[in-house]
Amino acid sequence: MSKVVIADSSCLIGLSKISQLDLLRQLFGQVLIPKAVYHEVVVRGVNRPGASEVAAAGWIEVCEIKDQLALRTLKLTLGVGESEAIILASEKSADFLILDDWKARQIALGLDLPVVGTFAILSKAAEKGLLADLPMVLESLRLAGFRFLLKNDF
Repeated sequence: MSKVVIADSSCLIGLSKISQLDLLRQLFGQVLIPKAVYHEVVVRGVNRPGASEVAAAGWIEVCEIKDQLALRTLKLTLGVGESEAIILASEKSADFLILDDWKARQIALGLDLPVVGTFAILSKAAEKGLLADLPMVLESLRLAGFRFLLKNDF
């Protein structure tokens, strides 16, 4: 049985910046993203890293959330993409919710959602032999402007 994996925009953009977005497909087969994340990365992010990569990735499925009350509540504290990702993870009983923003992670963890970050994704990819040089990839990500907590939470 395949895993249900939900991603927020930071992971999609970060991995695209270092030409590693396909690691998500290799690890999980399919990744779900809420409409707000798609809009943030592909529509608002047109001509930026991640836009064409996510738009072309047939293995990324865009989903609509149902719980609008939860969305309005979470948007008081978080951005719309992070809010929708958390709600979608709850609605789909996700096996993994990929979030890097500290505040969003704390809220998701408070809701007992299985949160992992981009660092954990890269670590798992290296563990499975999909990356030859994890330190080099992490440095490339850092140089691309990505900020993350160094915690392997997979």
